[in-house]
Amino acid sequence: MNVPLLTPTGERTGEISLDESIFGARVNVPLMHQVVLAQLAAKRAGTHSTKTRGDVRGGGAKPWRQKGTGRARHGSIREPQWKGGGVAWGPKTRDHSVDVPKKMKASALRSALSVRVKEERLSVVESLTFEKPKTKEAVAALKAWSVEGKVLLVLTPDDANVAYSFRNLPAVHVIAESQLNVYDIMNADNLIFSKAALEAFQARHGGTTNSKATTTEVTTSQGNNTGGVRGDAASRPDSPPPEQPVEQESGETRESPRSTGEEAT
Repeated sequence: MNVPLLTPTGERTGEISLDESIFGARVNVPLMHQVVLAQLAAKRAGTHSTKTRGDVRGGGAKPWRQKGTGRARHGSIREPQWKGGGVAWGPKTRDHSVDVPKKMKASALRSALSVRVKEERLSVVESLTFEKPKTKEAVAALKAWSVEGKVLLVLTPDDANVAYSFRNLPAVHVIAESQLNVYDIMNADNLIFSKAALEAFQARHGGTTNSKATTTEVTTSQGNNTGGVRGDAASRPDSPPPEQPVEQESGETRESPRSTGEEAT
């Protein structure tokens, strides 16, 4: 899977390959919806609070006697039906965040990226560097790329001048590649990666397969060892050292302890 590689002036210099497992995954719309709702819920402050009848000042005395007045029975003027009374079942301070498993977040992120690739709304820019922060150059770059609507620009932490140049534009949201999320991708009309940010992002999310392959290879080499001790102590630093032979005096015979509890014959 390839996408065009652009320059800051809008010229097409070639194509760059995208990881099929990240940008060509199966799109799961309900999962993306669930993750977006969880992100929006986590953004809520949760500082809302109302006073119940026990929190409102006053109302300690019974307003009138229980019977004989012809009016309804009341015990306090701070009941919810009274003006100035407490609120029944009102909101209280709480945390609105929802726990989402990491694998679900990763799958939703791959789905969102795959949607932008299928819609041809993902671009990669080569050598996006500014000598100093300049918003005028950022506006010229957007015109050269022919993008309209909201733009999500994904950069690396080293692209500070580029981030300072684009962040003043109201239609552009700048984000680091390590902070890329489903909500920002779906909230933007166009997704633009710098070449360095794309390589770093693919290395971050594609390193799991390599590490598993390395672990399997080490385990296989240990299983083929024909020695008395499984593996090598140098290759397994966390393994205990092999047992050292016990020095025996001349004429003395020692047997190794038996774990079965049987007496020696």
